[in-house]
Amino acid sequence: MTKSQEKVRQTAGHDALGEFAPEFAHLNDDILFGEVWSRNDLLSLRDRSIVTVVALMSQGLTDSSFKYHLESAKKNGVTKTEIAEILTHAAFYAGWPKAWAAFRMAKEVWVDCADSTAACSLDAYAQSIIFPVGKPNDTYAKYFIGQSYLAPVVTEGIPISNVTFEPGCRNNWHIHKATKGGGQILVCVGGRGYYQEWGKEPVELLPGDAVYISAGVKHWHGAAPDSWFSHLAIEAPGENKSNEWLEPVSEEEYSGVVRH
Repeated sequence: MTKSQEKVRQTAGHDALGEFAPEFAHLNDDILFGEVWSRNDLLSLRDRSIVTVVALMSQGLTDSSFKYHLESAKKNGVTKTEIAEILTHAAFYAGWPKAWAAFRMAKEVWVDCADSTAACSLDAYAQSIIFPVGKPNDTYAKYFIGQSYLAPVVTEGIPISNVTFEPGCRNNWHIHKATKGGGQILVCVGGRGYYQEWGKEPVELLPGDAVYISAGVKHWHGAAPDSWFSHLAIEAPGENKSNEWLEPVSEEEYSGVVRH
C-alpha cells in the first residue's frame, strides 16, 4: 500500500463513545477519518490538516480537539513558520481574538526546544527529535545523576540505543572495556550536552556531532543544565566487552564544564 493509499486510523470515537453512541463513534472513526481523511489522492494529509485547523479556529474552538489537529498538522509536515503564517492569514477572515487563542495553543505544540529547553516538557522535547525517547532508564539509574531515558533502536548485530538526559542529567565516570576492539560511538540527535575524557577539556555536543570513545578511556557524558540532550549510543564490535562504572561527576566538576 502506497502512502497515498494509506488509511488514517482513529479510535477516539470508539474509545470515548463506543457504548454510549456507537453510530457516532462509527461515523467519527470509520467515515470521517477512515474514509474522508484517507482520500490522500485528492488532498494530502498536510493539506487536510491545514483546512481543519483553519476551520476550527474560525469557529473559536481551541479545546483538546483543536490541539489534536495542531499536533496532527505538525506530524503531517506543517512547520512552525508555516503555522504562524497560516494563523496570521486566517486572522483577517476569522477574527483577531480567535487568532490570539489559536496562537497560544500553537506555541505549546511548536515549542522550540532548541532555543528554550529549560521550560520544555519531555513531551514537547520528544516531538523535536526523530528518535523515540523511550522509557525511564531504571536499570542504570544508580549510575546517573538526574533522570535519563532509554530507547533501543537496533537490538541485533551492532546494538544502537537512543539515550535521553533531562536538563542537568549526566552519567558517572565510566570505562568501556574489551580485550580486543570495543569502545562506543556517540551521535548527538537532539538538544545540547557534553562529553569529557579524564584529564581532557570537555566537548560540547550539538545535533550532528559525534565522538568515538576508545576502550579503556575514562569518561562521562550528559546534558547541559538548561537543555535536554539525546544521543545514539553505538557499541563498537569487540571481544569480552564490559563496562566499569566509577564515581559520579561532582557538582564542582560539572560546574567547571558548564563555565568552560
